[in-house]
Amino acid sequence: MRLSLPINTLINLPKPRFLISPSSRYLNPNRSPTLAFRASSLRRAPVVSPRLCCCCYWFSTEAMMTNVGEQSIPSSVELKENIELTEKERKIFDRLLSTLRYCNLDTQLRVAGGWVRDKLLGKESDDIDIAIDNMSGSEFLDKFKEYLSSRDEEVQGDTVIERNPDQSKHLETAKMRIYDQWIDFVNLRSEEYTENSRIPTMKFGTAKEDAYRRDLTINSLFYNLNSGLVEDLTERGIDDLKSGKIVTPLPAKATFLDDPLRVLRAIRFGARFGFTLDEELKEAASCEEVRVALGEKISRERIGNEIDLMISGNGPVSAVTYLSELKLFRLVFALPSSADPSPSENCGSLSQAYLEAMWRLLQTPGLGNFSGEQRRLALYAAMFLPFRKTVYKDNKGKSIPVVNHIFKFSMKRKTSDAETVMNIHQTAERFRPLVCPLEAKNDVGLEKLDWATVILEHWKTISHNDAEVPATSKIRVLTGFLLRDIKDFWRVALLTSLLLSATVDDQEIGHLNFQLEKMRETYLTVEATIHELGLDNIWDVKPLVNGREIMQIAELKGGSLIREWQQKLLTWQLANPNGTSEECKDWMREVKAKRQRTE
Repeated sequence: MRLSLPINTLINLPKPRFLISPSSRYLNPNRSPTLAFRASSLRRAPVVSPRLCCCCYWFSTEAMMTNVGEQSIPSSVELKENIELTEKERKIFDRLLSTLRYCNLDTQLRVAGGWVRDKLLGKESDDIDIAIDNMSGSEFLDKFKEYLSSRDEEVQGDTVIERNPDQSKHLETAKMRIYDQWIDFVNLRSEEYTENSRIPTMKFGTAKEDAYRRDLTINSLFYNLNSGLVEDLTERGIDDLKSGKIVTPLPAKATFLDDPLRVLRAIRFGARFGFTLDEELKEAASCEEVRVALGEKISRERIGNEIDLMISGNGPVSAVTYLSELKLFRLVFALPSSADPSPSENCGSLSQAYLEAMWRLLQTPGLGNFSGEQRRLALYAAMFLPFRKTVYKDNKGKSIPVVNHIFKFSMKRKTSDAETVMNIHQTAERFRPLVCPLEAKNDVGLEKLDWATVILEHWKTISHNDAEVPATSKIRVLTGFLLRDIKDFWRVALLTSLLLSATVDDQEIGHLNFQLEKMRETYLTVEATIHELGLDNIWDVKPLVNGREIMQIAELKGGSLIREWQQKLLTWQLANPNGTSEECKDWMREVKAKRQRTE
C-alpha cells in the first residue's frame, strides 16, 4: 500500500530537478516524467496586444487612458512559490485521501488543470477536477460513498455525465458534492486514433500521457494529493506560464482536430491572462480543416458557452480581435444565408471597434455601477451594432432580426438575452434625437419623432392652454416612455446610442471615430438631467388611474380603447410629475366630455 503524505495548509514546491532546453518544442510523452517543480519569481518580456488593421478607428481618450482599457499586460508574471490551500480545500483533500486509506487503495489522486494554474498565479479557484490513475471516476465515487457510509454520513449529491464522442466529449465524468462544492472525477487517459476516424479509442493512460492530451501546456499541470507536489509532465507548463504563452502540448493542428473547442479555449485563456498565442497555434486555428471541424463537431451550445465566458471575462476585446484575426468571427456568429442586407467583409472589424469603445466607456471611473449582467449584454449590444438593421426570412416568410438568430441558433443562448440586446438597439436609435435636448434641457428638435407620433399628439392635447404643465414636459414625457420600455438597461441603451454617433462617412471601409471623453461627458450630463427630471426607476411608478377606474369613467367594457386611455393618462402623469390621482381623473372626464360634445 502506498502511504499518502499529510496535507498542510501551506505546501512547498521543490526546486526543479533539471532544466529544459528551450529548443525542445514537442517532447516524447514516453520519456521519464519530471515530477516536481518549484515556481520562483520569474519575469517575462512585455507582450504586444493584438490589433486589427483592416478597420480604421480612433479613440480620443487622453483623459482616460491611464484608467481604462482591458487588463494591462504585465511586465512580468510572478508565480507563487507555495500553493496555499483554503480551509475548505484542505478538508476536501483530506476526505479524498482518507478514502484511499479506508479502502486500502493503491491510487494516485491529482488535481488537474486550471486549479493548479490559478493557484500558482495567486488566484483562488473553485474548479477542482480530480484525475485518478487506476480507476474510473464513477468507480472512485463508489469507494467514496463506502467511506462516507462507514462514518454514517450521507452523500450531498452525485451524478455521472456520459461520454459523447460525436460532440468531442470523449470522457465519462463523475461529479460529487463535497462540503457544498461540486468536484469532477475522471480517470487519466490516453487516446488512440484509427486511420479513418477522428473519434479516439479511450483507454487508461499514465499521468504523462494525460498531460500531453490536454488543451494547453498551462492547463496540463497536476497537483498530486498523495505527494503534495506540483507535476509539470510536459516539461514546459511552468515555463509557458512564466513567459505568458498559450501553447499546445502536442502539435496544435492535431490538438484542435481532436477537440475543436480547444481553439476557443486557447483564445479565451489568452485574452483572460493577457498571454500571447503561439504562432503555430494561430496558424492551426485559422486553417480551413480546423474551422470546418469546429463548425461541424462542436455543438452550438458549447460554442456559446465559450463566447459568453470571453465576453464576461476581463479581456473581451482581445478575444474578439483573435476571433476576427483567425477568421473565426463569421463561423462563431453564423448568420443565415438570407441575411439582408448582406454583412460587409469587415463586419468583424466593425464589431471589434464598437466592442472596444463600449469596453473603454464601461471601464471609465465615475460612469456608474453596471451589474455583471448589464456589462455582459452591453458588450454584446455594442459588438452586434453592425447587424442591428439586418434581417432574415424565417420558414413562414417573416422578417426576423439576425441578432435574434445569432443568440438563439449560433450561440444557443437564452431568449431573454436576444430580446434584451434587440431592445437595447431599438432604444439606442430612439435615444439619439433626445440626447441633445436632454443635454440642453429644452424641447428643441422634438416636433416630430417617428416612434412617438401618438405620444406627441397626446402631449399636445394635454399642454394646450395649460399653464400648469412644466416647460420641460415634452422631453420628460418622451424620455419617460423610453425608460419605461427599456427599464434598468436604459444606461446601457444611452451608451449604445452614443456609440452610434461615432460612425462617419464611409462605413464600408470601417471609418469610425470614437471621441470617448466627449461621449463620457455627454453621458454624465444626460444621466444627471434624467435624475433632475425625476425619471429614476420611472418604470416602477404605478399609474395614477388603474384599468378598472378607466372602464368606469370612460364607460367602457373592454377593447383597444382602454389601451389608448392608458397611454393618454401616462402621458398626463409624465407631463405633470406633481399631479394627483384625482386631478388625473378630472382631466380624463374633461377630455371625455369634450369628445362627447364633438360627436
